[in-house]
Amino acid sequence: MMDFIAHKREDGMVQSVKEHLAGTAELAANFASDFGAEEQGRLIGFAHDIGKYSKEFQKRICDDGPKVDHSSAGALLCTQKNNIIASFCIAGHHSGLPDYGGEDDDSEATLCARMKRALNKKIPDFSAWKEEIGELPNAGIMFPNDDTNMENVFFTRMLFSCLVDADYLDTERFMSNDSVDRGSGNDMEFLEKKLDTYISGWFPPEGELNRKRCEILNSCIEKHTCEPGLFSLTVPTGGGKTVSSLAFAIKHARAKGLKRIIYVIPYTSIIEQTAEIFRKILGNDNVLEHHSNIGYDLEENISQENVKMSLAAENWDMPVIVTTSVQFFESLFANKSSKCRKLHNIAKSVIIFDEAQMIPVSYLKPCIYTISQLVKNYNVSAVLCTATQPSLDNIFEEFIGDYHPTELCPKELYEDPIFIRTRFKNIGVMTKDEVADYMMNKNQILCIVNSRKSASDLFTRLCEDGRFHLSTLMTPTDRKKTLYEIRKRLKDGRTCRVVATSLIEAGVDVDFPVVMREEAGLDSMLQAAGRCNREGHREKSESEVIIYKSEDKPPNMFALNISAGRIAIEGENDIVSSKCIKKYFDTLYKLKGEETLDSKKIMQLIRSDYCFKKIADRFKMIDNDTETVYIPVGDGKELVERRKYGELSKSLLRKLGQYGVNIYKDHLKKMYETGDVEKVGDSEWVLSNIALYNEKMGLSFNAEVGKAYFV
Repeated sequence: MMDFIAHKREDGMVQSVKEHLAGTAELAANFASDFGAEEQGRLIGFAHDIGKYSKEFQKRICDDGPKVDHSSAGALLCTQKNNIIASFCIAGHHSGLPDYGGEDDDSEATLCARMKRALNKKIPDFSAWKEEIGELPNAGIMFPNDDTNMENVFFTRMLFSCLVDADYLDTERFMSNDSVDRGSGNDMEFLEKKLDTYISGWFPPEGELNRKRCEILNSCIEKHTCEPGLFSLTVPTGGGKTVSSLAFAIKHARAKGLKRIIYVIPYTSIIEQTAEIFRKILGNDNVLEHHSNIGYDLEENISQENVKMSLAAENWDMPVIVTTSVQFFESLFANKSSKCRKLHNIAKSVIIFDEAQMIPVSYLKPCIYTISQLVKNYNVSAVLCTATQPSLDNIFEEFIGDYHPTELCPKELYEDPIFIRTRFKNIGVMTKDEVADYMMNKNQILCIVNSRKSASDLFTRLCEDGRFHLSTLMTPTDRKKTLYEIRKRLKDGRTCRVVATSLIEAGVDVDFPVVMREEAGLDSMLQAAGRCNREGHREKSESEVIIYKSEDKPPNMFALNISAGRIAIEGENDIVSSKCIKKYFDTLYKLKGEETLDSKKIMQLIRSDYCFKKIADRFKMIDNDTETVYIPVGDGKELVERRKYGELSKSLLRKLGQYGVNIYKDHLKKMYETGDVEKVGDSEWVLSNIALYNEKMGLSFNAEVGKAYFV
């Protein structure tokens, strides 16, 4: 009998197919055991590379022969065992989860087409597998009564993740001769000790505000023994929700045997400051920051720490993960192996959804579906964390049944008057000149507007001394520099007048004595108030949040939010109450309509069939109507030149991202026609007319509303 080889190293050592199948099977079974699918994991591990028992594949690996389809074989065996889910996982473990297709489908991309080819013996003969393996493990169906398809579709993704990660890890283990030290951080007991040491300095608290913050912290800690499930943490701005939520997560994870904590945040600006806090508390080796602005590529830095972080980013094998909403949710709807590899490590986790109200309304139902599945079937505790809790009970009930979250912060604490550190004042319609005059009469003031164009127009009306502008028309590098200078001036008591778009509202740590907010949704206005008297050092009567209506028509994307806000606060004396906030979100969802909560009809696809590729193509939380233009300023000049001369690497693209501005395609087209931008590569752009960029104002053109989601 010939030796069947799965992998071959440069030093001539080989790994047999049998060894690889057994190793992958044990890893996949171990991963899947976190959600009760050990048998299914073992089956797909043993079956995934059975196609390598063909003479054609052996010629491929030994003599560099042509490529061979070696994944359809195992998928066929599982199809014959009536295990369609295993078939999907095996068929897609290299190319990605396919759509199911139909019996008459001749497309190479669907599972049906591939199985038809396999049944017609249009794949290499792999029958030699029986001599070494004998029989495949048995595995039952996890959700046999799933008439809606919602359980089985999600389960397929999670099982697929187990196979992909197991396959990668077993191959890596052989190819590196067991020399790769991935490192997965410390256990929850160690993290709990680090946390306890950190918060010990908070007690006894000094001052009434700190006393209330500690009461919120203690409330979270007291509830850590609750059974895993759905939680909410409604904490007013300045209430210490970052550390309180972390404390609950660590103590809850240790008490209930959960493996990791995943912190999901909408903005990269909040991620960076949150990850820094967590590293300070828990140590660098326990916190993985994973988003588009950071990477651990080994082209320039091959230190042991960077190697471990790079490996951990592949499958989230760290105790604390800090990532973006886009990264998290798009991974759960992806079909590609690389994006799905980490999914199984979400099981047995505590997931904190920071600023939960920021989940885009047009993707609300699909996102709540994923949270519901994780809580219901994958031993996950999910915490919806915000000062303005969205009204989601009806949507959760659609997917889970009569299921309500456990609130970690008592209402009497959340609505304690001490957290109301500002007073709202509605002053009606104001022209831009009137807004500018109002700002010029204040030494320190922040004004938040609804569009990038409004921000630019208002900024130019202010005297140059002490004026600042923040919008997504600026590069991330220039926004960081500007925020640093703003914080310094605020601390020193110097003149500081800031005009910003909504990017400053959620979680950006600044403290102004006065904030102006162009009328928006109630959640935005309350978030804006969180930038006023944030630390409570001033009297409430001296800390005004001025709400005004612009003379211009509001951008379309804000119109319904504004209408819902007006309806919610009508006749209400306390617009920050949970009652008023619930009324706002209920009204907003009603105005937008049921279909808007799933505008891409993702749930329809899930219920109708196994449409993994179609769903992945549809689920894009970032607006695809924008393109990134790189700005050759500062260190960005050299980076742009390197890209122009053909250099292409993850490291370079990540650094270039710090000098990029996202603009709409119609604006880009106009700039291209006038020669203001030039094309680099297939879909990359560089600003050629550098006079259009100013480090204080950003890119100057007639820009509309800017979005602030990042991957």
